[in-house]
Amino acid sequence: MKTAGKIFKRKIIRIFLALSLLVIGLVIGINFFQSKKKELSAEKFEVKRGTVSQDLVLSGQIKAEEDAKLFFPTSGKLAWIGVKEGDFVRKGQALASLDKTPLAAAYQQALNNIRLYEANLEATYDSLQGKDTTETFAQKATRTSSEVAKDNAYDSLRIAKYNLDNATLIAPFSGIVTYVAHPYPLVNIPVGELQVEIINPETIYFEATADQDEIIKIKKDENVEIVLDSFPDKKIVGKISFVSLTPSIEEQGAVYKIKVKLENKEELKDTVKIGMTGDLRISLAKKENVLYAPSAFIKADNKGKYVHVGSIKNKTYIKTGLEGEEFTEIEEGLKEGEILYD
Repeated sequence: MKTAGKIFKRKIIRIFLALSLLVIGLVIGINFFQSKKKELSAEKFEVKRGTVSQDLVLSGQIKAEEDAKLFFPTSGKLAWIGVKEGDFVRKGQALASLDKTPLAAAYQQALNNIRLYEANLEATYDSLQGKDTTETFAQKATRTSSEVAKDNAYDSLRIAKYNLDNATLIAPFSGIVTYVAHPYPLVNIPVGELQVEIINPETIYFEATADQDEIIKIKKDENVEIVLDSFPDKKIVGKISFVSLTPSIEEQGAVYKIKVKLENKEELKDTVKIGMTGDLRISLAKKENVLYAPSAFIKADNKGKYVHVGSIKNKTYIKTGLEGEEFTEIEEGLKEGEILYD
C-alpha cells in the first residue's frame, strides 16, 4: 500500500510540474506575443537630418479692420431696405431708412419751441431793462428760467435734427453686407437693434493674444505662419503689424493683443472667413542640417533622456539640442537612418 501511495504521489508531482511548465510556457508565450504585437503596432521614425525650429504658437481668429455694425438712433417703422445679405456696397451708399414722418414732425416742433422760448426770453429781457443793479431774486429766477428753457429747446432741436439726419443708414466704407436684420420693410424697429453689418474683406487680419512671458519674444514686422483649423494642411504667410503696449481690457490678467497682416489676400478672399480660428506660429530659433527626431519619441528618467532604437525594448540615452514642438535636435547618441520606436 505504501508503494502504491508513493507512486500516486510521484504521478501527482509530475502532473503538477507539467502543468506548471505549461503555465510558465503560456505566460512566456503570451508575453512574447504581446511584446511583438506592441512592437509591430508602435510608431516608427527614421532619424533624419534637416531643420529644427523652436516656435511660439498662439491661438487666435480672423477679423477685419473695417467691420461696421449699424443701428438707428431711435425707434420707428422701417420704411425702406435697399440691400440684402451678400451685396457689395460702396462708401456713402444708402442702405435702409425709417419712416421720417414722425421724425420730421418732431424736428418741426423743436423749431417751433425755439421760436417760442426765444420770444419769451426777449420779453423777459425787455421787462428787466435798466435793472442790472436792482434785479430782485424773483426777477433773476424768471430770467434764468427763460434762459434755461431756450437752452433746453435748442438741445431738443439738435436731438431732433440728429434723429432725422440718421434715419437713413449710410455705408461708412465699401464692403460686403454680411447681416440684415429685416429684409422687408414696414416692421417696427426698437432702439439698439443691430440692423445691418458691413465688412470689407480687403482688411482681414489675424488677431491673437499673448501673455506677459510670451509678448517679450514677439517683434513688429516679424514674418510668421498661420494655420487655420479649417485648413490644417495650408500655411498662410503673414507679418506682425501690431503688438499692443497695454493689456487687453477684454481679457483677465496681463494678456496682450497681436495683429498679423495677411499676405496674398486676393488668394484667400474666397476661402478665409471672418471668425475662423487657428494658430499663429512664430519662429524663435532655427537650426539647419542637424539630426532630429520627433519630440514625442523622446522620454526621460533619472539618468537622462532616451529613445527606443531598433526595438521598443532597447533604451538608448541621448543628448538633445534645440527643442521644437514637433521635432528635437539630437546632438549625441544617434546616427542618421536609425529606426526609433514609440
